[in-house]
Amino acid sequence: MINELNTNNKYIGLKQSMGAIEQGTAAKAFLAKDTQPHIRNKIIASCLENGVPVEYAETMRGLGEACGIDVGAAVVVLLNT
Repeated sequence: MINELNTNNKYIGLKQSMGAIEQGTAAKAFLAKDTQPHIRNKIIASCLENGVPVEYAETMRGLGEACGIDVGAAVVVLLNT
């Protein structure tokens, strides 16, 4: 996962990630398991509806660190190239 997230071709955070999923520009989503259930369920449903595969990270903090930021991240998407 860390190697995949070591790119500039991604969106970090809920608003931008959901936009990319819904617009069909997301290639893959990374979702933190400790994201609040109502948010997590919304992301999963959108990914299923739009055919975006989901990979899970254990924590928001760990997902943020994998992206090289100092705060947690609920979701990160890799963008289509």
